[in-house]
Order: sequence, then structure tokens, then C-alpha cells
Amino acid sequence: MTADRADADMPTESGPTSHDRPTANRTAVDESRVPGSLGRIGRVVGREVRTVARTRTYVVLAAALAAVLLGLTVTGSATAGYVPTVADLQTPLEALVPVVAVAFGYRAIVSDAERGELDVLETYPVTAWEHVLGVYAGRAVGLLVAVGAPLTLAGAAVAVSREEPAAIYATQRGVDSPILFARFVVLTAAFALVVLAVAIALSALANGARSALALAIVALVGLLVGLDLALVLGLVEGVIPDAALVDALAVSPLSAYRGLVFETVITTAAGTGPRAASPLASLVGFVTWLVGSLAIASWSVGR
Repeated sequence: MTADRADADMPTESGPTSHDRPTANRTAVDESRVPGSLGRIGRVVGREVRTVARTRTYVVLAAALAAVLLGLTVTGSATAGYVPTVADLQTPLEALVPVVAVAFGYRAIVSDAERGELDVLETYPVTAWEHVLGVYAGRAVGLLVAVGAPLTLAGAAVAVSREEPAAIYATQRGVDSPILFARFVVLTAAFALVVLAVAIALSALANGARSALALAIVALVGLLVGLDLALVLGLVEGVIPDAALVDALAVSPLSAYRGLVFETVITTAAGTGPRAASPLASLVGFVTWLVGSLAIASWSVGR
């Protein structure tokens, strides 16, 4: 996968042209032209958003994801309501969201390294964490559009085509509500952002494009299969007690996402069902994966 990287939009320092100004005034002017931390991050975010918008691969991925989700919605349970549509979309999203998120992020940092931009950063007042946060935020904008837009359209399709439009928008048990679908959209977006952070970290650790691709494949296998298998093995071997399973699911972003959808959307609408996850533990797991991945990326860039 190649990305048409836009030119780096880094803050620069330029001194006054007049040699008659006092040194103190020249220093004050120079410092006033250097943007603050938020300004430096914002410039990196802008560069990444332009990169995503101008890269055909990302546009094709977003279009393909939209086609799949809208196709499943229209041909699936749209007429039955919001929660049946969630049940139809959840399993495909468990596989598609990690693939799209990794594709958006696995070359984000390593491309800068290959072009020598990380070396150039040493000459600018941009810290490693500012660069990583800007790259992550810029890629996150594109990813949220790619994931959120088709899900929003899917919800609109359900609203139009469902056989009995909801007269009461509520979250009480047994009620099929658009609020429950909105929860599903938010949880899916959060899952995508967590996987993107993991991809950014792997990109920072990679030595080149091939290494980044290899790490991306390993990450997908681990996220989609490896961590879930580890949880199953831990349960079978008695390492994870039965009572602790709902909390242990937070170890895997995929399991945490699946459990949160069941616990806060599907079970809520059904009115009954076994406990599928610990919402608090799952959210803590999401935050840990996200913050930890970005911390690793910042450490790798700054070393």
C-alpha cells in the first residue's frame, strides 16, 4: 500500500529582516512565530488528513466498507428494527474494522522515517509525542468517516424501512430504539480507534515498509484470533476462573467490543440474557490499549 504523503507542514522559525533591531526584539519576534503545542499538533493533523483524503487506497477501503455494510443492512433485518440490524452487522464488523483500521495506520510513522521526516523533526520544536498524537488524530479523522458514515446511513435505512417505526425512543429493556443503534455506532468507533492506535505503535516500531506489513499481519492475527484463543485456553486450563471471565474479556479489544455490544445493546433490548461483559473493565481495557499503544509509538519515535 502506498500513500501520497503531503509535504511536511512543520512550524518554522524566521527572524526579522532588519539588522538594526535590537537582539532582544528579534528573539521576541522569533518566539512569537513559533506555535504552541496544540498548534504544532494541529499542523501534523492537517497534513495527515490531507494525506488520507488524497490517497486512493483509503478512499477505496472506505467505499468497500460502506458497500458491505449498506448491502447487509438493506438485504438483512432492516425492516425488523435497529437491534436485529446490529446483530447482522456485528460479526462482519468484528473482522472488517480491524482490517480497515490497520490499513489506515500501519505505515503512518514508518513512511515518515523512510522519507527522513523523523530526522527533520529534530531540527524543529516538535516533540515525539506531539508528532505521534498529530499523526494518530489525523488518521483517526479519516477512519471515523470511513466507519461512522456507512453506519449512520445504515441507521437511517432502518428508520425508513422498519415495519413499525418506534413511537417512543427509550433505552428500557425490551424496547428497540435508535438510541441503542447509536450506542452500537459509538462502540464500533471506539473499537476502530483502539485498533488504529495499535497500528500506529507497530508502524513506529517497524524498520521499513516490509517490516510494517509483517507486523500488521501479525497484529491482525493476534487481534482477530490469538487473544481470543488465549482467553479460551486460560479458561480451559483453569488459569481464568469462570467468575472472572467477564472481566478477563477486557484483555482483548475484540472480545471487549463484542461483550460491550451484547451487554449494552442486544441484551438491553432483549430484556434477558446472561452477563456478556463487564462494561467498566472493557472500557478500561480500551483505554489501556489506546494510551499504551500511543505511549509505545512516542517512545519509539523519540529514542
